Amino acid sequence: MSKDKSQKLILWFSETDRHDLPLVGGKSANLGELTKMGAPVPDGFTVTAAAYFDMLGRGSLKKKVQKELAGLDSEDSDALEQASAKIKAHIVASKIPPQIETEVREAYRKLSGVGDVLVAVRSSATAEDLPEASFAGQQETYLNIKGEEGVLKAVRSAWASLFTARAIFYRETNGFEHITVGLAVPVQRMVAAEVSGVMFTLEPVTNDQEKILIEAVYGLGDGLVQGMFTPDRYVLEKSTLKILDKHIAKQPFQIAAGGKLPVSKAFEKAQKIPDKYIRQVAEWGRKIEEHYDFPQDIEWVFSRKKVYIVQTRPVTTIKDIAPEMGEDQALTDKKGVILLTGIGAAPGRASGPVKILSSSKELDRIKKGDILVTKMTNPDFVPAMKRAVAIVTDQGGMTSHAAIVSRELGIPCIVGTEEATSMLTEGEIITVVGKEGKVYTGEISPKETLEIEKETPRAVGSAGPKTATKIYVNLGQTDLAEEVAAMAVDGVGLLRAEFMFAEIGSHPRHLIKTGKKEQLTDRLYEGLLQMTKAFAPRPVIYRTNDFKTSEYRNLKGGAKFEGEEANPMLGFRGASRYIADPEVFKIELEAIKKVRRYRKNLWVMIPFVRTPEELIAVKKIMSEVGLHRNSSLKLWLMVEIPANVILLEKFIGIGIDGVSIGSNDLTQLTLGVDRDNAKLNDSFDEQNDAVTWMIRETIQKAAAHGISSSICGQAPSQYPQMVKNLVEWGITSISVSPDAIEKTRDAVREAEREVVSS
Repeated sequence: MSKDKSQKLILWFSETDRHDLPLVGGKSANLGELTKMGAPVPDGFTVTAAAYFDMLGRGSLKKKVQKELAGLDSEDSDALEQASAKIKAHIVASKIPPQIETEVREAYRKLSGVGDVLVAVRSSATAEDLPEASFAGQQETYLNIKGEEGVLKAVRSAWASLFTARAIFYRETNGFEHITVGLAVPVQRMVAAEVSGVMFTLEPVTNDQEKILIEAVYGLGDGLVQGMFTPDRYVLEKSTLKILDKHIAKQPFQIAAGGKLPVSKAFEKAQKIPDKYIRQVAEWGRKIEEHYDFPQDIEWVFSRKKVYIVQTRPVTTIKDIAPEMGEDQALTDKKGVILLTGIGAAPGRASGPVKILSSSKELDRIKKGDILVTKMTNPDFVPAMKRAVAIVTDQGGMTSHAAIVSRELGIPCIVGTEEATSMLTEGEIITVVGKEGKVYTGEISPKETLEIEKETPRAVGSAGPKTATKIYVNLGQTDLAEEVAAMAVDGVGLLRAEFMFAEIGSHPRHLIKTGKKEQLTDRLYEGLLQMTKAFAPRPVIYRTNDFKTSEYRNLKGGAKFEGEEANPMLGFRGASRYIADPEVFKIELEAIKKVRRYRKNLWVMIPFVRTPEELIAVKKIMSEVGLHRNSSLKLWLMVEIPANVILLEKFIGIGIDGVSIGSNDLTQLTLGVDRDNAKLNDSFDEQNDAVTWMIRETIQKAAAHGISSSICGQAPSQYPQMVKNLVEWGITSISVSPDAIEKTRDAVREAEREVVSS
């Protein structure tokens, strides 16, 4: 670096490279290097560290900064924040030296050409983006800045951000002298980002250098780094650029120049960027890694069918990964139940008490050994993250702040759980397994396997060979849970709510009116917990209450709240009742939510949903109490109305994981036969061609859309030929009464043999 260059206040990207780090900082040095290698970097210039030191040396500013830092305890969050606020105020109040102001104005006018362009004003410290240290986001970035005055103001703010609490903590932790660390300010032309993202030229959790990981979001990349939403994730083979895996995430809003903007419904669940451009991004990643001869963490933007590279830094988290607990290790404690699943963002395993933070103002609550649980982290969280043994967040992807910093700190991290802050309880002991992306109850020692949900179900009698088609059981009485769970059964395909409601004996509205609604919640909780515990880890599919008006009237106080219906079977029941009286439905949902804190094998099935609009309304009520369909909470639909079959693709489009055919109701509604009318007994035929068509259509549509299908009526246990048909059509499970389990499994096994041999 020549003497003349070292004294310059402004340098264009084309004038710098990676050897200029002391003058322009890591970020700008890399932008210069990328520009020289021909990467598609938006043009810009850097206000050098020489300019910063010039400003700092004017008047008494340096002494004021040193005074605030003298004797500061970086572990004291309050003191850290106070010192930071005072130093930043001193810097912002200082006047920019005239020569610096003049040169910044001239450079911006040259970059803009005719008219003022939008620019990104970033911070590039001389102690960041080093091969050995690269804490994410220590200083600030200012996007969509326009005009000379705006740029000057942003430059001064960037200088002040060298003394954010997190930046002070970072330097203390890494042994950098505060006054000797300089700050350069790159000013870069903004690209109208349609899609933004981050790319690692290795798989960052396992350090697999044969792969490239790309994450993508609509709009600007701030939302991705800050963990505002879960991004699309694409994994490519580095040598061939073949796309090996995709995870497409729903994105309801995006960050744009005007702030938060909604994403069109048509694109919310769409892949963010076409495959062609995914490979282009990856190709640049491969070239940049080859140029630096080291794995890179790269920020990119896609706009008007063109890929831009806006930043690169070395990956600093390449460490030897300690082996995770494996399947061959002894299971000494079966109490570990999976509470949450998410994206495994940093490897390792840690146990400790949960501390839920709603903002960075609560950092002092995190003590050494705690597990930090929050919606999403930002750089202000770093001091607390340093004390935590693990991090769990609701939002974010592999390249979010929580993920990057956790890997740097060497602590396990799980992001994108969607519900950690609502499902976990302050102070409860959990175990976080980063590589698996799973949170378990209790403390699990290194000798215990975490493949708990894969353990073989408890003694299953003389089950004989397993079947590909699962055999579930229909249950309603919770006192039979242990006995039936010991049978050769793969789970509960239909857990009826009605028995538990009947045992309570009072109408829910009567309990609410008399101040005893907790009785209903507690009884449901106890019954569901008993059932899920007995069958764990096998699924228990709970059908929410489907009492008819006549059945509700028979409960204590029921007559006051229920009218008379000529035909209750076709009346006020199922989803329509939940929508009309959400308060009662929410009592049931609260019990489910409470159980799912401990037992993730509890799923939900909604009965008698007449229209897709009703399903939407029911899902909205569930969301209001914090029950969201996700990877662990499966939502099923009962198919018992012809409309369910006819409109099944619309129901699937709303978002369900499975369907269960209630063949009794489906038969009576297809044939117009009252199944309780003895005179019509001969007309009630589940093998009627019309009913058979309904069942086959349901199973095949479900298979075509990749969701589960089951049947929970009496027909399979009565008609062996129907079992064969169900297997041929591709049903995934059959649910029968306990006395028919063995008989049905034998019939399924025989049917599967015939299908395979045919």
